[in-house]
Amino acid sequence: MPEDAATPATPELTTHGVGPWQGEWPDDPRYDPELLEHGDTRNVIDRYRYWSMPAIVADLDRRRHPFHVAIENWQHDMNIGSIVRSANAFAADTVHIVGRKRWNKRGAMVTDRYQHVVHHPDVAALVQWARGEQLPIIAIDNLPGSVIIETFAFPERCLLLFGQEGPGLSDEAIEAADALVEISQFGSTRSINASAAAAIAMHVWVAQHARF
Repeated sequence: MPEDAATPATPELTTHGVGPWQGEWPDDPRYDPELLEHGDTRNVIDRYRYWSMPAIVADLDRRRHPFHVAIENWQHDMNIGSIVRSANAFAADTVHIVGRKRWNKRGAMVTDRYQHVVHHPDVAALVQWARGEQLPIIAIDNLPGSVIIETFAFPERCLLLFGQEGPGLSDEAIEAADALVEISQFGSTRSINASAAAAIAMHVWVAQHARF
């Protein structure tokens, strides 16, 4: 049922964001005066309504999970934006773009403002960084010798590595991986969308390690 146009907007009554703050403004530096005055239509959870972007990022930094996500970007992959969005939803530590620095941000739905995203020029640079951080590299692809994800125990600290849509992981990425994992499929298609695969893998990590 649509809300009465004469009813003032409140967090409980609005569907797409919230209107201007009703009543005395909160005495809290995390709140953004402009949002309090004009309303908050951003795609953020209720906890972060009216908070400034730096305040949200700082709060997320206290709660991010210790897994990272990397995606090869040799062909300007359209899936990267969606992967960044999922990484934000599952509170991944950082998303690593390997290859081309530019990527299509449309699918991220502005979540890249809240998610740490870094660039590596090639797989060798990513591997060097991961080794320095002592993060095992878990490559996700349906290749011979891979372990099905439903039986794989993810390390709590790790880097989930994904390849391009179509060609999949590069040979260099496969060679550098500490484990190769595939998502079980039961239909006729050979593979699933790269962003969908990333979301599934992140959720499996969450199911194994997150504290609810």
